[in-house]
Amino acid sequence: MAEDIKTKIKNYKTAPFDSRFPNQNQTRNCWQNYVDFHRCQKAMNAKGGDVSVCEWYRRVYKSLCPISWNLCSAFACFIKSKDFIDPLTVSAWDDRRAEGTFPGKI
Repeated sequence: MAEDIKTKIKNYKTAPFDSRFPNQNQTRNCWQNYVDFHRCQKAMNAKGGDVSVCEWYRRVYKSLCPISWNLCSAFACFIKSKDFIDPLTVSAWDDRRAEGTFPGKI
C-alpha cells in the first residue's frame, strides 16, 4: 500500500475532485488538507512509520491554497499590511501550531 501511495505522489499533478467540497470556493478544502497533513505526520511519528506517505496531503494543500498563503512569511505579511498579519496564511497556521494556539484538531 505504501508503494501505491508513493506512486500516486510521484504522478501527482493537481488536487483531484473531492466530493466533500463541491463548490468553487476551495478554502475549506485547503484547510482540511493542511490539518490532515499534520495529523498524518503526528500519527506516523507516533507509530514510528514512514511520514513520506503524508506528502500527498501537503501537495494537495499547497496546490489548493492560494499562492499568497503559501509564500507569505510572517514578516512579509506584516510589511504588506503594515500592522496586520493575515490569519489565512499557511505560515500563520504554522506559527499558531508552534505556539499551541492552532484552532484545528491535530
